[in-house]
Parts: sequence; structure tokens; C-alpha cells
Amino acid sequence: MHAQKTDEHRLESLEASDLTYHYPDKGRGIEGISLCLKRGSLTVITGRIGSGKTTCVQVLQGLLPAERGKIRWNGQEVGDPAAFFVPPRSAYTAQVPHLFSDPLKDNILLGLPEENVDLSMAVRMAVLERDVETLENGLDTLIGTRGVKLSGGQAQRTAAARMLVRDAELLIFDDLSSALDVETEQVLWDQLFSTGERTCLVVSHRRQVLHRANHIIVLKNGRLEAEGDLEMLLATSNEMQRLWRGDFAMEE
Repeated sequence: MHAQKTDEHRLESLEASDLTYHYPDKGRGIEGISLCLKRGSLTVITGRIGSGKTTCVQVLQGLLPAERGKIRWNGQEVGDPAAFFVPPRSAYTAQVPHLFSDPLKDNILLGLPEENVDLSMAVRMAVLERDVETLENGLDTLIGTRGVKLSGGQAQRTAAARMLVRDAELLIFDDLSSALDVETEQVLWDQLFSTGERTCLVVSHRRQVLHRANHIIVLKNGRLEAEGDLEMLLATSNEMQRLWRGDFAMEE
């Protein structure tokens, strides 16, 4: 179903307080996480493997049920996050994109009527234009089961195009650029922020994104360890300093 964006969907601020969730089988999760996003900002959640980054964005969106915590969109409490955080308010790309053995175009639209959206814009913004040109049938190319005919980077950018075609107010990326080369990643972020007031919440440890962030949230063992801009965190947070040096690479 395609919902037309109206003024009621506009995001000015998103606040979450005391978000808490523990996985029943492991006991691990997140504890007391709070965050605040402003329109047009780029907020990055970072931390070592297992620190709770993905859990945090999934609880925020209602993909995992919060044990406690409140979420407010423009100051109004969100009662049912799972029903609320959908296009055109919000769009989400998971760490591993879910692709189908359909044509590339259908993987981007996922049922949206093409005449109601700007497909070419989404492909361009996702840095997918040149890839489409090399495919035998362009956007009509069958990409195989789980997108097997695409590289990891192409799969991630297809997922980005899927988000962008929905013209959502809030874009949530979970490690979107992990399979991208440095140049492609730079072009993608340049284009994302070249037009409009895009509000992004990004899970990442990549320097390219951390440099661009207005605000960085550092998680450790499911808790908020530190937050601020990159310069401040590199000066004051031991955890951020170690992440920046790559001390935890072996853990991955």
C-alpha cells in the first residue's frame, strides 16, 4: 500500500528515553538507551560487535518489543512503534538486505506503483545507475534467489534505493556501507545529503560516516557509554578512541 506523504508525517524531532530490551534466551540486549534526533541531522550509533547497535534501532521501530521506555515523534508519544515507523514516516534497511529472485525494479518498488514514485531518483541517489547499465536487461534483470546475481555492494545499494523511493522522513540504515568501497561510499553519502533535509539514523563504525555525523552515540555492553561529536569523543572517550584505532577488529 502506498501512502501519500502529508504534513502530518513531517519529522521535526524524535526522542527515545530509557529504551530497554533483553533477549529471552541470552539475557543480553540494551538497557536504558536514550537518544534525540533533529530534522536534517545525521546520528550514528557505533560500538564494538555485540554492543547492542542493531537491537537499539530494532527496538526503536517496534521490531523488537521494548520492556520499557518511551518514544516521542514531534513531542507526541508513539503508542505502537511497529505500526508507526513505516513509510512515509520512516524507512529501514537491515544489516543483511532481503532480496527476492524478481527483477531488480520489483525488488526496489516492492509493490509500489511506479507512476507514483521517482524510481530514477532513487536509483541515482543509491549510486546504482552504472550498475543498472551493465545488467543485461537493466532494471528488468532477474537478480536470482536472494539477489545472488548482485555483489554485496550492489545488494546494499538496491536496499538503499528501496528506502529512497519511499521518500520517508526518517531513514534508518543498519551498516549500509559495509560492503562498499571508499569512493562509492563517499558518493552515496554526498548524494544523500545534497538535497532536502534528510534525517538519518545510521548504525556504523566506518570513518566516512563518523566524520559526517552531527551526533554519535557509543554503545558498550548494551548501555550508552558516551555521546557527542567525533572531535569530542576522540578527546574524551576511551571506547571511541579504541574503536577509531580498530582495536576490536579481531572480535569481528
